[in-house]
This record gives sequence, structure tokens and C-alpha cells, in this order.
Amino acid sequence: MTDALEGCKLPQSGVYKRRRVRVPVNTNIESPSKEPEWIPLPASMKIVNYKVTVYTTDVANAATLNNVYIKLVGTDGESDRTWLDKYKGALSFIRGADTSFTVSCPVSLGSLVLIELDKEPFSIFPEDSWFPAKIEVKSPEGKTYMFPIHRWITDSEVHRFREAKALRVFEDDNDLGRYSRMQELKQREEDYRWDEYLEGIPHCMKTKGLFSLPYEVWFSFTKASEFIFTEATALVELQLKGLSDCQENWPDIDHIHKVFCCKDTDISDYVQDNWKEDDFFGYQFLNGANPMMIQRCSALPGNFPVPEAMLSLEGRRLADEMKKGNIFLCDYKRLDGLMPNVINGKKQYLMAPLVLLHKTSNDELMPIAIQLKQIPAHDNPIFFPTDGFDWLLAKVFVRSADFNEHQLGTHLLRTHLLAEVFTVSLLRNVPMVHPLYKLLAPHTRYTIQINYLARDFLISESGVFPQIAASGGDDMKTLLKRLWSSVTYSSLCIPDDIAERGLEDVPNFYYRDDGLKLWGIINRFVQGVLSFYYKTDAEVQKDSELQKWISDIFEYGFLSQTGPGIPQGFTTVAGLVKFVTMVIFTCSGQHSAVNSGQYDYGGWMPNTPSSLQQPPPTTKGRASEATLLQTLPDVNTTVKGMATLWLLSKQSTDFVPLGQYPEEHFGEKQPCRLIKRFEAELKVLSAEIRARNHILHVPYTYLDPLVTENSVSI
Repeated sequence: MTDALEGCKLPQSGVYKRRRVRVPVNTNIESPSKEPEWIPLPASMKIVNYKVTVYTTDVANAATLNNVYIKLVGTDGESDRTWLDKYKGALSFIRGADTSFTVSCPVSLGSLVLIELDKEPFSIFPEDSWFPAKIEVKSPEGKTYMFPIHRWITDSEVHRFREAKALRVFEDDNDLGRYSRMQELKQREEDYRWDEYLEGIPHCMKTKGLFSLPYEVWFSFTKASEFIFTEATALVELQLKGLSDCQENWPDIDHIHKVFCCKDTDISDYVQDNWKEDDFFGYQFLNGANPMMIQRCSALPGNFPVPEAMLSLEGRRLADEMKKGNIFLCDYKRLDGLMPNVINGKKQYLMAPLVLLHKTSNDELMPIAIQLKQIPAHDNPIFFPTDGFDWLLAKVFVRSADFNEHQLGTHLLRTHLLAEVFTVSLLRNVPMVHPLYKLLAPHTRYTIQINYLARDFLISESGVFPQIAASGGDDMKTLLKRLWSSVTYSSLCIPDDIAERGLEDVPNFYYRDDGLKLWGIINRFVQGVLSFYYKTDAEVQKDSELQKWISDIFEYGFLSQTGPGIPQGFTTVAGLVKFVTMVIFTCSGQHSAVNSGQYDYGGWMPNTPSSLQQPPPTTKGRASEATLLQTLPDVNTTVKGMATLWLLSKQSTDFVPLGQYPEEHFGEKQPCRLIKRFEAELKVLSAEIRARNHILHVPYTYLDPLVTENSVSI
């Protein structure tokens, strides 16, 4: 007698609806479309009992009033579909509850392989959503099995979940388990499809709209409501002040402070007081929102003919200071030649500056020369600290260029869109039972939805970015392609990146100091987990799911280009460990470093203007405060930008810090021990960072593990 498996789409879990199932025999693993054959269980046997404990997640709206059913499937048979509400009542599955039930079987089911869950509306109550965390089953032999779930169940279909022990594809030797694995990936390939948002940049997930996203990638109710509330209150405040529609210039600098005076931070206050100072201007290249531009300069670029006689080097020669490693360069050449945006009917201006900096004997990083265009010319003067108001205006043009490079390159491309590539490839190619999925799932939380919102509300033609940014016009797509073409594998790995930029011994470089320590902690954690599952390079090479994950990243993320150095496949355990370390660091620490300080350094607009309305001075000695006010963005452009930065810097109350894994995915003791050690090491690093910050005028907090989120979620 044969009962057929019947595949049916389930967006949130990638598992399938099916009829009654008995014990599988002769499953054709090479042909996953061929259904297993089943033999019936004996009818009259001694009853054995399984204790089933269901844990409902402690988050808003996680409870269900529906009837819940379970089936246990083992190597020697399966239970009947059992109603778990029968004696316990509707309160069994309230938020945060753990409730135990008994499932009886005529014989032992052997080693449990998976469970099947489904729910049905109760009486007059409608179908609702339920968010179970896990289910534990204690067998009559005394063994406890754990089945991780950690996802929404929103329908009446049957959902399969594997036991917590991680299994690579080549060791998954149970016929039903392998069949379930294949069916899960088949469904995920349908649910998570690649789409080309823009030629020349990483692909994204294809979707018809926000509400067509699978439930498993949605914001929580808490996250969604707080996100909407933060945005709404900021906009209402601006409307009440009559600023959001004002297209006039600022009458004076003091008026800018009145915009969000109740939303100041300690650092934004410091920025307001010190934004004109040269030492603070230099400091931001190391520890501001964009620490990715500065590099050591051993020879002046040919297009930057700085006359040494005009430089202030504490009486030293430029050549000698270069040899000592005391000269640094920031080059915004990727902005060169772009057609600037038009905002409020006015042409905007975006320069591609070069900035020369000097490390002084006091270990301060001081700007010593600025050229605002790439090609030297008589109308493209080089500005020096002795140039008075022209020097301040030149620094404002640099800070505006940095805003545009940072937002589209450092922030959007190198963290958000890259994290989405990692996430979509994981969901398409790696089943829940795989160790890589268990390791990386916490670092994909909310990424797909936040990126959908970014594309729809920030960088779309009607989005915020085209309304506020000089690079948000017709050439934004050109800039995105340029910025992505410069991304390399080594630039995504902070130890390699710091070495390539020659920044190993720059003093007061807290992004580097904290980032290298954080990378090391993540790397040791990843090494411990992956080496537990992969003892040899050969095991890495024969894991087809692992290879498909990196293959998709290479093809759809890096567009099959070999130049960036991204691996096309994994051949060694060491290579796998480094790449996964980079993935976790990118999704957590690197995103925090370039996102969390946006309002701190951009909340005071003159320090980081998103666009500028006047061209830079071509002749020295004519600039004044009036020139600056005419150059800075209009009132409405300013307030829209500040509201956006406030929103993007605001953490949700349900954020999960790096190293904390409230969702239990691993079943083996060793990975769980490694997670505890990982968390302990991160706490030590956090304590070190906080102790150092007590003695700093400007604390650097963005890589503190306690405020670094596990994933790209804002």
C-alpha cells in the first residue's frame, strides 16, 4: 500500500503539505520527484509514550488560538497526527509558553528524524499566525530530541522540521530526511529568486511587493511598529515646524540647530561645536561614519601638484614625512565627471576632491591641502589651512563628497546589498539542517525586508535620496556601478584592507583597533564551529550545498567577475573559515561601523551636507559666511536628510547584539559551548572598549559588541 507525498507551497518554511505517511522504503534519492514508497505499521502493539514540549516564542503576536497537530517521524515508523490542544486548552500556545503533551504510538519510532506540524482554525476563530521557537521530544528510551523552528506558521498546511543535529548533504543517510531536504530546497528556489535591480551591481531578491515577501524574512511586529512610529514622528515634527516644504536658504547657521534640537546626541553636540576645526575634520576619516577612504600616501598623485612650500609640516620635508609614513590621502575620484542632481529646481554641485593629511608629532591627523576637482587647472586651486573662509568652504565640499560616497558605496553596496546576496544564496541553497545555515541564520535577520524598503523608499526615483543628495540624479546608477567595480575580497576583510591601505600603525584609529579585535573573535568562533563539522579539505570540497552557496554569491553578487578575488568554490577548510568570517563581520560589525554613526556625524548638517547649491570657489579670497549659507542645502533638503539619518540610526528594541543567539539552532554540545565562549569574548571586548571610551573626548562605540547588531536590519 502506497500513500503519496503531495508538494504544496509554504512561503515561510519551505516545507510541504502531505497526506498520511508511513515508513519509507526504496526512496529514490537521485530522483527527488519520485515519491517514497510506504509500508503500514502493525495494528496491535504495546503503546509507548513520547513527551512533547512546545515552546512558543516570547514576541508580540506569537500566540495562536488555532488547533495544533503534530506527527513524529522516526527511522522505524511514525506516529499518528495528534491534536496537541485536546486536553490543555487554547492557552497552551500563548506568548512565551512552554507546554507539554503526550503522543502515543504502538511501537518505538526509533531515532526521530523530523516532525510535522500543522494547525487549523478553532471553532469560530479565524486562522491566525503562530511563532513556535522549538519543540522538544523525550522518547520512551529517555533520549531528548530538539527540533528548531523559529519561524511563523500562518496557514493550515503541514510543515516539516528536522532534528537539531546538523547534517551535511553527503552524510544525510535517512531516506525520508534526504527527501525532505530536497523538497525544502526545491521550494526555497521558488520562494527566493534572483532579480537584477540594476545592471552592474549585486542582484537582489525578486518580489512583487513588500507583502509578497515570505513571512520568515518579515520584521517582527515590534520592529515594524517602531520603524513606522520613528519615521512618522520625525515627519510630523518637521511639518509642525513648517520646514518640510521650505525651499529657501538657511538665514544663518544657528537656525539649523532648531530643526531637531530635541534629538541631539552627545556626539552630534560635539560635532556642532567642533565641525570647523581641522583636527576634528581629520579625525572623521579615521573614526567617523566612513573610515574606508583614507590610505597612506608614499607619492603624490600626478594630478595633485601640491607645492611643498605651502605645506605646514612642522618644519619637515614632504618627502621625509612620506618615507616615515606620516602622509595620508583621501581620493574621491569615483565621483569625477558625474552629472549632479537637480533639487527644488536648482542645479546641485558634487566635487571629486583629493585631500592630503599629515600625522603631527602630537599624533593628530591634520588636513594640509585640498583640491576639489581631479584635473589641475587655474580655476581649480589647491586650498591650504591659511586660506581662511575658502579653506572652510573647501572642507565642506569634501564632507559633502564623503556623504555621497559613503551612502551609496560604503553603506548601501558594501553592507546592505552584499548582505542580501549572502542571505538569498543561503536561503536558496542551504537547508535548515545544514551547519552553515545554523551558523549564519542569525546574521540574516530582517535583511531582505530592510533592503526592499531601501530600494523602494530611499533610492527609487521617488525616494528620499534623489530628493536630498547631489549624486541622486540621473548619474546615480553610473556611480553605483563605479563603486561596486572597486570592491575586492581583500577590501571586505579588515585585516587585509588595513594592510593594503597602509594603516597598521596610525594612532587613535579606533575603527581599526576595535575592528581587528572583533574580526579575530569572530574568526576563532567560525574556526571552531566549522572545523567541528569539516575535519578535512576533502569534506569541504564534496559538500555540494556549500559549493552552490558560494557559486551563487560569485555569480549573482560579484557578477562572475574574477577580478575582485571572490572564490568561485571552496577547496579548503581555511578558505571556508575566512569567507564565513567576512560574511559575519560584514553583516554585523562593518554595518554597525558605517551605519550607527550617521546621525552623530550628519545630524549637524554643515558637517556632512548631502548636497551643495553653489560651485566651489575658483579664486581665493572671495568666500564669506554668506557664501557658505548660499552653498549649503535648502531648508527642506536639510530636514529630510536629517530625518532620514535619524531613522537609519535608531535601533529597534528587539535588536539582537552580536554574539547573542536567542534562537537555538544547534543540537550538538560543542557548537553550543563555542557560542558561549564567543559571547564571553565579546563581553570582554565590550568592557575594554567602554573603559577606553571613558578617557576620550569623542567615544568610539560603533564596534562595541553590545551595541553591534547581529545582522543588517536598519
